[in-house]
Amino acid sequence: TVIIYRTMRANILIVEDESSILELISLNLHQAGFNPIRAISAEYANNLVKETIPDLIVLDWMLPGMDGIEFAKRLRANSATKSIPIIMLTAKSDEDNKIKGLNVGTDDYLTKPFSPRELVARIKALLRRRSPELVNEPIIFEGLVLDPSSHKVQANNKNINIGPTEFKLLHFFMKNTERVFNRNQILDKIWGNKSVIDDRTVDVHIKRLRESLNHSGHDKLIQTVRGAGYRFSKD
Repeated sequence: TVIIYRTMRANILIVEDESSILELISLNLHQAGFNPIRAISAEYANNLVKETIPDLIVLDWMLPGMDGIEFAKRLRANSATKSIPIIMLTAKSDEDNKIKGLNVGTDDYLTKPFSPRELVARIKALLRRRSPELVNEPIIFEGLVLDPSSHKVQANNKNINIGPTEFKLLHFFMKNTERVFNRNQILDKIWGNKSVIDDRTVDVHIKRLRESLNHSGHDKLIQTVRGAGYRFSKD
Protein backbone atom coordinates (compact mmCIF):
# COMPACT_ATOMS: atom_id res chain seq x y z
CA THR A 1 0.00 0.00 0.00
CA VAL A 2 1.34 3.40 -0.96
CA ILE A 3 0.44 6.31 1.30
CA ILE A 4 0.79 9.76 -0.23
CA TYR A 5 1.44 12.53 2.29
CA ARG A 6 0.67 16.10 1.29
CA THR A 7 3.46 18.55 2.05
CA MET A 8 2.57 21.76 3.88
CA ARG A 9 5.09 23.66 1.72
CA ALA A 10 3.16 25.36 -1.07
CA ASN A 11 4.31 24.46 -4.59
CA ILE A 12 4.84 27.70 -6.54
CA LEU A 13 5.35 27.34 -10.30
CA ILE A 14 7.52 30.14 -11.74
CA VAL A 15 7.25 30.61 -15.51
CA GLU A 16 10.03 33.00 -16.55
CA ASP A 17 12.48 32.85 -19.48
CA GLU A 18 15.09 35.22 -18.00
CA SER A 19 17.33 32.91 -15.97
CA SER A 20 18.58 35.61 -13.57
CA ILE A 21 15.01 36.61 -12.63
CA LEU A 22 13.96 32.96 -12.42
CA GLU A 23 16.77 32.18 -9.96
CA LEU A 24 16.14 35.34 -7.92
CA ILE A 25 12.45 34.48 -7.48
CA SER A 26 13.25 30.83 -6.71
CA LEU A 27 15.77 31.79 -4.01
CA ASN A 28 13.38 34.21 -2.32
CA LEU A 29 10.48 31.76 -2.41
CA HIS A 30 12.66 29.00 -0.94
CA GLN A 31 13.80 31.31 1.87
CA ALA A 32 10.14 32.19 2.53
CA GLY A 33 9.31 28.50 3.08
CA PHE A 34 7.80 27.68 -0.31
CA ASN A 35 8.74 24.99 -2.82
CA PRO A 36 9.66 26.77 -6.11
CA ILE A 37 9.21 24.89 -9.39
CA ARG A 38 10.98 26.42 -12.40
CA ALA A 39 9.82 26.61 -16.02
CA ILE A 40 11.50 28.63 -18.80
CA SER A 41 8.53 28.49 -21.17
CA ALA A 42 4.75 28.16 -21.12
CA GLU A 43 4.99 24.89 -23.06
CA TYR A 44 7.28 23.38 -20.42
CA ALA A 45 5.07 24.75 -17.64
CA ASN A 46 2.03 23.19 -19.29
CA ASN A 47 3.69 19.76 -19.12
CA LEU A 48 4.57 20.27 -15.46
CA VAL A 49 0.99 21.23 -14.60
CA LYS A 50 -0.26 18.00 -16.18
CA GLU A 51 1.87 16.05 -13.69
CA THR A 52 1.35 18.13 -10.54
CA ILE A 53 -1.14 20.96 -9.94
CA PRO A 54 0.76 23.84 -8.29
CA ASP A 55 -0.72 25.89 -5.45
CA LEU A 56 0.06 29.18 -7.25
CA ILE A 57 1.70 30.32 -10.50
CA VAL A 58 4.02 33.30 -11.00
CA LEU A 59 3.73 33.93 -14.74
CA ASP A 60 5.77 36.21 -17.00
CA TRP A 61 3.80 37.94 -19.76
CA MET A 62 6.54 38.01 -22.41
CA LEU A 63 7.58 34.42 -23.07
CA PRO A 64 9.03 32.74 -26.19
CA GLY A 65 6.42 30.73 -28.09
CA MET A 66 3.17 30.81 -26.14
CA ASP A 67 2.99 34.06 -24.14
CA GLY A 68 1.74 34.42 -20.58
CA ILE A 69 -1.69 35.72 -21.59
CA GLU A 70 -2.37 32.70 -23.82
CA PHE A 71 -1.15 30.31 -21.13
CA ALA A 72 -3.38 31.98 -18.53
CA LYS A 73 -6.35 31.58 -20.88
CA ARG A 74 -5.64 27.86 -21.25
CA LEU A 75 -5.34 27.41 -17.50
CA ARG A 76 -8.67 29.14 -16.90
CA ALA A 77 -10.38 27.06 -19.60
CA ASN A 78 -9.34 23.77 -17.96
CA SER A 79 -11.48 22.53 -15.05
CA ALA A 80 -8.41 21.05 -13.32
CA THR A 81 -6.44 24.32 -13.36
CA LYS A 82 -9.06 27.08 -13.54
CA SER A 83 -8.84 27.93 -9.83
CA ILE A 84 -5.03 28.14 -9.51
CA PRO A 85 -4.07 31.67 -8.35
CA ILE A 86 -1.92 33.48 -10.93
CA ILE A 87 0.38 36.49 -10.44
CA MET A 88 1.40 38.07 -13.74
CA LEU A 89 4.87 39.61 -14.16
CA THR A 90 5.52 42.05 -16.97
CA ALA A 91 7.53 45.03 -18.16
CA LYS A 92 4.28 46.47 -19.52
CA SER A 93 3.03 49.18 -17.17
CA ASP A 94 0.19 50.66 -19.23
CA GLU A 95 -3.24 50.51 -17.62
CA ASP A 96 -4.71 48.76 -20.68
CA ASN A 97 -2.19 45.94 -20.33
CA LYS A 98 -2.98 45.52 -16.63
CA ILE A 99 -6.68 45.33 -17.45
CA LYS A 100 -5.99 42.78 -20.21
CA GLY A 101 -4.06 40.59 -17.77
CA LEU A 102 -6.78 40.75 -15.15
CA ASN A 103 -9.51 40.12 -17.71
CA VAL A 104 -8.07 36.73 -18.69
CA GLY A 105 -8.32 35.64 -15.08
CA THR A 106 -5.02 36.50 -13.41
CA ASP A 107 -5.35 37.36 -9.72
CA ASP A 108 -2.58 39.93 -9.32
CA TYR A 109 -0.10 41.94 -11.38
CA LEU A 110 3.50 43.09 -10.78
CA THR A 111 5.48 45.37 -13.08
CA LYS A 112 9.20 44.78 -13.61
CA PRO A 113 11.46 45.68 -11.92
CA PHE A 114 9.77 44.54 -8.72
CA SER A 115 10.78 43.82 -5.14
CA PRO A 116 11.11 40.09 -4.37
CA ARG A 117 9.78 40.87 -0.87
CA GLU A 118 6.65 42.40 -2.38
CA LEU A 119 6.17 39.33 -4.59
CA VAL A 120 6.44 37.03 -1.55
CA ALA A 121 3.95 39.22 0.34
CA ARG A 122 1.46 39.06 -2.55
CA ILE A 123 1.86 35.28 -2.82
CA LYS A 124 1.14 34.91 0.89
CA ALA A 125 -1.89 37.21 0.61
CA LEU A 126 -3.35 35.12 -2.23
CA LEU A 127 -2.68 31.83 -0.43
CA ARG A 128 -4.25 33.12 2.79
CA ARG A 129 -7.49 33.60 0.88
CA ARG A 130 -7.34 30.40 -1.19
CA SER A 131 -5.34 27.88 0.90
CA PRO A 132 -4.54 29.30 4.35
CA GLU A 133 -2.95 26.03 5.52
CA LEU A 134 -0.09 26.63 3.03
CA VAL A 135 1.14 29.91 4.51
CA ASN A 136 3.96 29.04 6.91
CA GLU A 137 3.30 31.53 9.71
CA PRO A 138 2.99 30.68 13.43
CA ILE A 139 -0.58 30.03 14.62
CA ILE A 140 -1.67 30.72 18.19
CA PHE A 141 -4.85 29.33 19.76
CA GLU A 142 -5.68 29.09 23.48
CA GLY A 143 -2.03 28.92 24.57
CA LEU A 144 -1.12 26.46 21.80
CA VAL A 145 1.53 27.68 19.32
CA LEU A 146 2.30 25.87 16.06
CA ASP A 147 5.21 27.06 13.89
CA PRO A 148 5.14 25.45 10.41
CA SER A 149 8.62 26.75 9.51
CA SER A 150 10.43 25.15 12.45
CA HIS A 151 7.91 22.28 12.69
CA LYS A 152 7.52 22.88 16.44
CA VAL A 153 4.51 22.93 18.75
CA GLN A 154 4.39 24.59 22.15
CA ALA A 155 1.70 24.41 24.80
CA ASN A 156 1.87 26.99 27.60
CA ASN A 157 5.48 27.79 26.56
CA LYS A 158 6.60 24.14 26.71
CA ASN A 159 7.65 22.12 23.64
CA ILE A 160 5.48 19.15 22.69
CA ASN A 161 6.78 16.08 20.87
CA ILE A 162 4.47 15.35 17.97
CA GLY A 163 4.60 13.03 14.95
CA PRO A 164 4.64 14.35 11.35
CA THR A 165 1.08 13.29 10.53
CA GLU A 166 -0.24 14.58 13.86
CA PHE A 167 1.54 17.88 13.11
CA LYS A 168 -0.30 18.14 9.79
CA LEU A 169 -3.59 17.34 11.51
CA LEU A 170 -3.03 19.99 14.17
CA HIS A 171 -1.99 22.54 11.56
CA PHE A 172 -5.17 21.85 9.59
CA PHE A 173 -7.38 22.08 12.67
CA MET A 174 -5.79 25.30 13.93
CA LYS A 175 -6.29 26.91 10.52
CA ASN A 176 -9.95 25.85 10.48
CA THR A 177 -11.21 26.31 14.03
CA GLU A 178 -14.90 25.87 14.89
CA ARG A 179 -15.63 23.95 11.68
CA VAL A 180 -16.73 20.30 11.55
CA PHE A 181 -14.91 17.96 9.14
CA ASN A 182 -15.83 14.36 8.37
CA ARG A 183 -13.19 11.64 7.97
CA ASN A 184 -13.15 11.81 4.16
CA GLN A 185 -12.55 15.56 4.21
CA ILE A 186 -9.69 15.14 6.66
CA LEU A 187 -8.21 12.31 4.55
CA ASP A 188 -8.33 14.53 1.48
CA LYS A 189 -6.65 17.47 3.22
CA ILE A 190 -3.94 15.56 5.07
CA TRP A 191 -3.16 12.53 2.90
CA GLY A 192 -4.36 13.83 -0.48
CA ASN A 193 -7.31 12.71 -2.60
CA LYS A 194 -5.21 9.93 -4.22
CA SER A 195 -4.70 8.20 -0.90
CA VAL A 196 -5.86 4.58 -0.68
CA ILE A 197 -5.82 4.29 3.11
CA ASP A 198 -8.91 3.52 5.18
CA ASP A 199 -10.81 6.46 6.67
CA ARG A 200 -10.58 4.86 10.14
CA THR A 201 -6.88 5.77 10.02
CA VAL A 202 -8.06 9.30 10.79
CA ASP A 203 -9.38 8.08 14.16
CA VAL A 204 -5.99 6.53 14.99
CA HIS A 205 -4.10 9.76 14.32
CA ILE A 206 -6.70 11.87 16.13
CA LYS A 207 -6.17 9.62 19.16
CA ARG A 208 -2.38 10.07 18.93
CA LEU A 209 -2.77 13.83 18.61
CA ARG A 210 -4.99 13.96 21.69
CA GLU A 211 -2.40 11.94 23.62
CA SER A 212 0.32 14.44 22.62
CA LEU A 213 -1.81 17.34 23.85
CA ASN A 214 -3.10 15.61 26.96
CA HIS A 215 -0.49 16.90 29.45
CA SER A 216 -1.35 20.54 28.76
CA GLY A 217 -5.10 19.93 28.62
CA HIS A 218 -5.31 21.01 24.97
CA ASP A 219 -6.60 17.58 23.93
CA LYS A 220 -10.07 18.86 24.86
CA LEU A 221 -9.89 21.26 21.90
CA ILE A 222 -10.32 18.29 19.53
CA GLN A 223 -14.00 17.46 19.80
CA THR A 224 -15.85 14.48 18.36
CA VAL A 225 -19.13 15.51 16.76
CA ARG A 226 -21.31 12.41 16.79
CA GLY A 227 -22.40 11.35 13.31
CA ALA A 228 -20.48 14.21 11.67
CA GLY A 229 -16.74 14.09 12.36
CA TYR A 230 -14.33 16.28 14.30
CA ARG A 231 -14.10 19.94 15.31
CA PHE A 232 -11.29 22.05 16.82
CA SER A 233 -12.94 24.43 19.27
CA LYS A 234 -12.48 26.01 22.71
CA ASP A 235 -16.18 25.59 23.55
